[in-house]
Amino acid sequence: MQELDQNKAIDLLNAIMEFELAGVVRYTHYSLMVTGPNRLPIVAFFKAQASESLLHAQQVGEILTGLDGHPTLRIAPMEETYKHSVKDILQESLNHERKALEMYKALLDTVNNASIYLEEFARSMIGQEELHNLELKKMLRDFI
Repeated sequence: MQELDQNKAIDLLNAIMEFELAGVVRYTHYSLMVTGPNRLPIVAFFKAQASESLLHAQQVGEILTGLDGHPTLRIAPMEETYKHSVKDILQESLNHERKALEMYKALLDTVNNASIYLEEFARSMIGQEELHNLELKKMLRDFI
């Protein structure tokens, strides 16, 4: 195994934590903005996404402190499009999940062959983000 680039891993983990915390805000906002006949299941979906984003941020923070890092107090920048149709919200969610997938893949590249624990964490998160991407694509299918 190779030496873990701890500084690079800490920087990536902090960026991921900021992004996951932004997801909490994003998905909470979306849950408040959904209207229409399918509102209730979509609101439940977004509330679950917000809770999961918070859990991910907490998991990342625990790893950061384990690596002697300092978890960030910032959240990633978020653009407000003021488009709140279900289709627009789902498309923005898909874009967010694609970015999260990229970030976890970058983490995997950084920790690969340097830390089994971090590799497994990154792989697990990649799997979850891939599943979110698939679900959002299916939810968008009738709109496209």
